[in-house]
Amino acid sequence: MRCSQLSLLVGAALAASTLAAQPRPAAPAPAQLMAVAPAGARIVYTFDEPGLQPPQFTMTVDENGVGHFVSQAGTPPPDDTDDVYPAPMNREIHLDPGLLAKLFGYARAHQYFNEACSRRGRLAFTGNKTISYAGPQGHGSCAFIWAADPELQELSDRLNAVAFTLEIGRRLDVEMHHYPLGLDAELESLETAVQQQQASDLANIAPELEYIASDQDAMNRVRKRAQALLSQCEEAGAGSQ
Repeated sequence: MRCSQLSLLVGAALAASTLAAQPRPAAPAPAQLMAVAPAGARIVYTFDEPGLQPPQFTMTVDENGVGHFVSQAGTPPPDDTDDVYPAPMNREIHLDPGLLAKLFGYARAHQYFNEACSRRGRLAFTGNKTISYAGPQGHGSCAFIWAADPELQELSDRLNAVAFTLEIGRRLDVEMHHYPLGLDAELESLETAVQQQQASDLANIAPELEYIASDQDAMNRVRKRAQALLSQCEEAGAGSQ
């Protein structure tokens, strides 16, 4: 799916994710989400790490590619001076078809996550993760900090990168309406995150990038950064078709 197409699908949801947004409810538990799973297959991924932003989120993805993201807001650090305060999100998302295929393919090849998936030993804490599957063929879940299987760890990292992109999109939305001088540093940070594979599925924040790229009041450098990121988004979409 191309960025411009996805913009039409998620633009309304993104527009609601502004500084003036009303407080959102806490992320539903996986069991609640499983209970309302559609006739097709669904994967639910949860993440909990108090030191990050967002500190907790739930990502629900149906096999048709449509998903939902719900996060809680963390506490801003004491030395935070950028005025883009943490805020919860509750919005629709779309995953890259390649990632989607890998997720559901892995689940079916590994007993729908009905197996021990946590790596043993003393490991650095990187957040508690749970991944669950529910569908006509079966259901299951497993929890880990570091996955024993490198392939599952890679999938987890990719989902975390999607969450990171969504958080940057939230920040961009605030900055482009209230703190435009922060856009250049934010977009530069996003560029670095993409290069380091810490951010992915930029199509989900295409509306923000398109707005900035076309904003005649924005600095030329800012517009160029936004356009370059949009180009990467389009290239990724073309490659997955």
